[in-house]
Amino acid sequence: MVIDKKDNLENKKQEIVIQEKEEAKKKAQLLKIPFIDLIGKDIPAEVLKEIPEEAAAFYGFVPIIRKGNVLEVGMVDPENLKAKEALRFITRRNGLETKLFVISSVDFGNILKQYQSLRTEVNRALKELEEEIASEGEIKTLKGKPKELADKIVAEAPITKIVAVILRHATEGNASDIHIEATEKNVKVRFRVDGILYTSILLPKETHSAIVSRIKILSDLKIDETRVPQDGRFHTIVGGKKIDFRISTLPTVSGEKVVLRVLDPSAGLSDFTTLGIGKYNLEILKREIKQPFGMILITGPTGSGKSTTLYAILRSLNQGEVNIVSLEDPVEYFVEGVNQSQIRPEIKYTFASGLRHILRQDPDIIMVGEIRDEETAQLAIHAALTGHILLSTLHTNDAIGVIPRLIDMKIGSFLLPSSLNLMIAQRLVRRLCEKCKKEVPASTEVIEMIEQELINLNPIHKDSFSWNKPFKIYRPVGCKFCGNKGTKGRVALYEMLQMTSQLEEIIAKIAKGEGETQIKEEAKRQGMITMKQDGISKALEGVVAFEEMLRVIEE
Repeated sequence: MVIDKKDNLENKKQEIVIQEKEEAKKKAQLLKIPFIDLIGKDIPAEVLKEIPEEAAAFYGFVPIIRKGNVLEVGMVDPENLKAKEALRFITRRNGLETKLFVISSVDFGNILKQYQSLRTEVNRALKELEEEIASEGEIKTLKGKPKELADKIVAEAPITKIVAVILRHATEGNASDIHIEATEKNVKVRFRVDGILYTSILLPKETHSAIVSRIKILSDLKIDETRVPQDGRFHTIVGGKKIDFRISTLPTVSGEKVVLRVLDPSAGLSDFTTLGIGKYNLEILKREIKQPFGMILITGPTGSGKSTTLYAILRSLNQGEVNIVSLEDPVEYFVEGVNQSQIRPEIKYTFASGLRHILRQDPDIIMVGEIRDEETAQLAIHAALTGHILLSTLHTNDAIGVIPRLIDMKIGSFLLPSSLNLMIAQRLVRRLCEKCKKEVPASTEVIEMIEQELINLNPIHKDSFSWNKPFKIYRPVGCKFCGNKGTKGRVALYEMLQMTSQLEEIIAKIAKGEGETQIKEEAKRQGMITMKQDGISKALEGVVAFEEMLRVIEE
């Protein structure tokens, strides 16, 4: 009898599933939107991250697969205008287009359950936390938990486990940053991967103070200080590798926000070939770093890979018979054989004061993290003129802008030709997945752009650049190897401007208020490959997507 009841129950469940799918098919036909059956369909975690779980649950839509810049989405009710507007907002923010499918509510529920992995482990830890608190007889749930209890439990296993799980998933997912922020209703954890910020998990609001306290303990920060920002760092072993984490806290109206920069020491050990420097630029760079003295400046916005290029140059110069000293804010990667010093503005140990002291340390090579002010710029020029190789960064849009920027910082134009050896500008672009990228014909607009850059290109490069017709470009598709993103990792685009006698004459004119436009002409004459030309070359080689390259260059 019991068996009959079970059978009847299963039959009824099956009937409901079939009925719901039939209704979904009818709705699809009526709305002229394709129906998709998701029975047994597993959605990769990388695809699920494209739509936050809370949005999926509230609006009734789930991601199915990502094909390049197109995200296929299943909706229970495509007539829900608010849901469609929310979907449009989420996908546009991530630079994606959408293709809609009608799905049954049963399939929707099954996919919603797949917002797991990270959440499953964290939920397990949260459950342990509730049980521990309840067993102490102090409170029975996390809700309404008094603040003083957060400090008491901070070092206990569940919170420790939650933090450890977040760090591990971020590292395994190649995240560069972890954002932990309190909202009105919960704690949002987001990972930045290849420059894009993804919501990874939502935690109960009541865990916020304990998680922040745990991270502060690891970073040796003041747990009870929540009114002012704090900075720190710690390291841990993840997957057999030592990973450094740089911590920054910020007081907000909702509670402290914590950002952790994930620093894999092995990532800071890039060489010139892995950076994506082309043959012509590589020859220039190798020649200039062999100069006995002078300055090499790298320019670009925050997050453009300047530090990675600096460290690659340092590694190349770190041969043992030289004294290398670096001044950084903060020290991102530890390099054996380099004397690395971190500035401390709060005690008046700045780039300028630090550089003044470094010059008394008998250095051969000096790396200054950034030239931010006139005093640092003056000291850097002095160091370069007095027999030192000096490496640093500057904020300008391109290599050509370095000279006007230094003159704006009150550097005498007559000092630049004898102190400045090389100016490098760079940007980071997402690298196409080698497993799934797809060749597509170039549009008329793209062809015209390529042909124009061919005209602008110095003739010395015509034979070495493989810009042959018909032009072939590639677009992202998405596969298991790249987590259905279509891209995997990033590559740099470069341009390098050398100091020449012709440029020296132009600099003299700039000091008189003229000649700035001639720098561009001199750059072309000496054979400089612009970032745009380097980007087109990499796009035609199938390394990057043409549209992505243009977006980054024009930002």
